[in-house]
Amino acid sequence: MPELPEVETVKRTLEALVLQKEINSVSVFWPKIVKRPDEVVQFQDALKGQKIQKMGRRGKFLIFYTEDYALVSHLRMEGKYGVFSTEAPVEKHTHVIFHFTDGTELRYKDIRKFGTMHLFSKGTEFEQPPLSLLGPEPFSEKFTVQYLTEILARTNRKIKVTLLDQATVVGLGNIYVDETLFRSKIHPERQAASLSSEEITALHQEIVATLTEAVTKGGSTIRSYLNSQGQIGMFQLQLFVYGKKDEPCQRCGTELQKIKVGGRGTHFCPSCQRL
Repeated sequence: MPELPEVETVKRTLEALVLQKEINSVSVFWPKIVKRPDEVVQFQDALKGQKIQKMGRRGKFLIFYTEDYALVSHLRMEGKYGVFSTEAPVEKHTHVIFHFTDGTELRYKDIRKFGTMHLFSKGTEFEQPPLSLLGPEPFSEKFTVQYLTEILARTNRKIKVTLLDQATVVGLGNIYVDETLFRSKIHPERQAASLSSEEITALHQEIVATLTEAVTKGGSTIRSYLNSQGQIGMFQLQLFVYGKKDEPCQRCGTELQKIKVGGRGTHFCPSCQRL
């Protein structure tokens, strides 16, 4: 699943591809992707004649802003956007096409069909789900050590499960939680409330640092992630533990392990991250 760095990279590449383009019509081939409004024809009619004025992001959600609307899009596991000419063959698993007046198209492709699109009147998108359910951005002033300390003290969940919860802090998924916990020397099965103030400070620092580095590198290409211009991310070259089961730890040489935490495959170093 694309996490914050990948979604931020998609947002930035789309800014170079779709801004100021006018939507002539919208084709929807898999209606279940459109979660709001209830009727797909309302979604199509609302966007006809609208220009994409800017791109936004909240956590793992992309936001397309037109004159009157905010289109909130979640890529889920396999969602991808790409801009094509109208003459280009439509690839399999393309479920939504935004036809522009300039003869190009923004196409949404999703093999698993898990992606979602919500259309709101501009200015109301943060007042209702899904965006109203999210915690603070890791780069925002609200995400402080004090905030993280208070959140962790209120839960009996394991730290990995807590960090995966988008109500705690947005944008962290399986890859970056594993990497952040390794860099913080915290075992993924530790109870969140058991962390010391020093550990929470280190965790906060590494969440911000890891995501900042990943955004700079264009995200991590694991399995099928590409940005909107078909380019791979490069942060996977800097991963310490994710996907490296049985390899030696770069810090101490101990063989890395993989376990299940909260139903998710979890990579860690049993020496550097003691339970």
